[in-house]
Amino acid sequence: LQKILILLHVTTCVVVGKTMMILFPNAMKRYILKQGEKSRMNKNPKFSYENWGPTFFSFKYLLFVLKVKWKRLEDEAFEGHPAPNTPVVTFNGEVCHLFDFIQDNRPLILNFGSCT
Repeated sequence: LQKILILLHVTTCVVVGKTMMILFPNAMKRYILKQGEKSRMNKNPKFSYENWGPTFFSFKYLLFVLKVKWKRLEDEAFEGHPAPNTPVVTFNGEVCHLFDFIQDNRPLILNFGSCT
Protein backbone atom coordinates (compact mmCIF):
# COMPACT_ATOMS: atom_id res chain seq x y z
CA LEU A 1 0.00 0.00 0.00
CA GLN A 2 2.85 2.39 0.85
CA LYS A 3 4.51 1.74 -2.51
CA ILE A 4 1.25 2.50 -4.34
CA LEU A 5 0.84 5.77 -2.44
CA ILE A 6 4.43 6.74 -3.22
CA LEU A 7 3.88 5.83 -6.89
CA LEU A 8 0.79 8.03 -7.06
CA HIS A 9 2.48 10.94 -5.27
CA VAL A 10 5.69 10.89 -7.31
CA THR A 11 3.83 10.37 -10.61
CA THR A 12 1.53 13.30 -9.84
CA CYS A 13 4.52 15.52 -8.99
CA VAL A 14 6.31 14.55 -12.21
CA VAL A 15 3.22 15.13 -14.38
CA VAL A 16 2.57 18.53 -12.78
CA GLY A 17 6.27 19.46 -13.01
CA LYS A 18 6.54 18.43 -16.67
CA THR A 19 3.35 20.34 -17.50
CA MET A 20 4.69 23.43 -15.75
CA MET A 21 7.99 23.11 -17.66
CA ILE A 22 6.05 23.11 -20.94
CA LEU A 23 3.68 25.96 -20.02
CA PHE A 24 6.09 28.15 -18.03
CA PRO A 25 9.66 27.24 -19.04
CA ASN A 26 11.34 30.39 -17.66
CA ALA A 27 9.60 30.22 -14.28
CA MET A 28 10.44 26.53 -13.95
CA LYS A 29 14.07 27.19 -14.90
CA ARG A 30 14.27 29.75 -12.07
CA TYR A 31 12.63 27.25 -9.68
CA ILE A 32 14.99 24.42 -10.67
CA LEU A 33 18.02 26.72 -10.38
CA LYS A 34 16.86 27.68 -6.90
CA GLN A 35 16.68 23.96 -6.03
CA GLY A 36 20.18 23.60 -7.50
CA GLU A 37 21.44 26.27 -5.08
CA LYS A 38 20.31 24.16 -2.12
CA SER A 39 22.37 21.19 -3.30
CA ARG A 40 25.12 23.45 -4.71
CA MET A 41 24.78 21.79 -8.14
CA ASN A 42 25.01 25.17 -9.81
CA LYS A 43 28.39 25.96 -8.17
CA ASN A 44 30.27 23.60 -10.50
CA PRO A 45 31.22 25.62 -13.63
CA LYS A 46 31.53 22.43 -15.70
CA PHE A 47 28.01 21.32 -14.81
CA SER A 48 25.63 23.89 -16.27
CA TYR A 49 21.85 24.00 -16.00
CA GLU A 50 21.57 22.64 -19.53
CA ASN A 51 23.27 19.44 -18.30
CA TRP A 52 20.92 18.67 -15.40
CA GLY A 53 17.89 21.01 -15.51
CA PRO A 54 15.99 19.33 -18.34
CA THR A 55 16.29 15.94 -16.62
CA PHE A 56 13.90 17.09 -13.90
CA PHE A 57 10.46 15.54 -14.36
CA SER A 58 11.65 13.10 -17.07
CA PHE A 59 10.74 9.40 -17.09
CA LYS A 60 14.26 8.52 -15.85
CA TYR A 61 13.78 11.05 -13.03
CA LEU A 62 10.48 9.37 -12.12
CA LEU A 63 12.10 5.92 -12.01
CA PHE A 64 15.04 7.17 -9.95
CA VAL A 65 12.87 8.93 -7.36
CA LEU A 66 10.61 5.88 -7.06
CA LYS A 67 13.61 3.60 -6.56
CA VAL A 68 15.06 5.83 -3.83
CA LYS A 69 11.75 6.29 -2.00
CA TRP A 70 10.87 2.59 -2.17
CA LYS A 71 14.33 1.65 -0.90
CA ARG A 72 13.92 4.04 2.04
CA LEU A 73 10.78 2.18 3.09
CA GLU A 74 13.02 -0.78 3.94
CA ASP A 75 15.54 1.28 5.91
CA GLU A 76 13.26 2.88 8.48
CA ALA A 77 14.07 2.25 12.12
CA PHE A 78 11.47 2.63 14.83
CA GLU A 79 12.05 2.93 18.56
CA GLY A 80 11.43 -0.36 20.33
CA HIS A 81 11.63 -2.39 17.11
CA PRO A 82 14.58 -4.36 15.71
CA ALA A 83 17.12 -2.37 13.71
CA PRO A 84 16.98 -2.84 9.92
CA ASN A 85 19.63 -5.09 8.36
CA THR A 86 20.77 -2.34 6.01
CA PRO A 87 23.05 -3.15 3.05
CA VAL A 88 26.56 -1.69 3.39
CA VAL A 89 29.55 -1.56 1.04
CA THR A 90 33.03 -2.49 2.25
CA PHE A 91 36.19 -0.66 1.20
CA ASN A 92 36.72 -3.46 -1.35
CA GLY A 93 33.34 -2.69 -2.95
CA GLU A 94 31.73 -5.87 -1.58
CA VAL A 95 28.04 -5.49 -0.69
CA CYS A 96 27.04 -7.15 2.58
CA HIS A 97 24.58 -6.40 5.37
CA LEU A 98 25.01 -4.66 8.69
CA PHE A 99 24.24 -7.77 10.74
CA ASP A 100 27.13 -9.60 9.03
CA PHE A 101 29.46 -7.67 11.36
CA ILE A 102 27.86 -8.87 14.60
CA GLN A 103 30.15 -11.19 16.57
CA ASP A 104 28.83 -13.42 19.34
CA ASN A 105 26.89 -11.43 21.96
CA ARG A 106 28.95 -8.27 21.55
CA PRO A 107 27.08 -5.06 20.70
CA LEU A 108 27.61 -3.61 17.25
CA ILE A 109 28.67 0.04 17.41
CA LEU A 110 28.41 2.30 14.37
CA ASN A 111 30.56 5.40 14.24
CA PHE A 112 29.73 8.01 11.63
CA GLY A 113 32.21 10.75 10.89
CA SER A 114 33.57 13.09 8.31
CA CYS A 115 37.03 14.04 7.16
CA THR A 116 36.09 17.55 6.03
